[in-house]
Amino acid sequence: MDINTLLTQSCQPLKAGTPAMIIPTIESYLSIVTGWQAAFDYKSIEKEFVFKNHYQLMAFLNAVAYLSHQQDHHPEVCYGYNHTKIKLTTHSAKGVTVNDMIMAARISQLHLA
Repeated sequence: MDINTLLTQSCQPLKAGTPAMIIPTIESYLSIVTGWQAAFDYKSIEKEFVFKNHYQLMAFLNAVAYLSHQQDHHPEVCYGYNHTKIKLTTHSAKGVTVNDMIMAARISQLHLA
């Protein structure tokens, strides 16, 4: 699998109790979504993004908000003047799923645009 495969996929609703990815699978996906890192417990992934100024940051966050609404998969976002940390997890699976990897790929693509 490569980044383009993830970019062509959409997040799918998952039932409560859906199993989260196992660590080797998460690591495999993280090699595709550059810059994203697993949390110590492997229950989430996160990445920090830095911008030239506050306006660029806010434009990016607005695009992330639109994307997360469209995909019905909502990240945790913490931000300051020109930087943000985005954290992804799938609550129904109590860990990382392919939906998180799809969102990671799409959010990274927004940052490159």
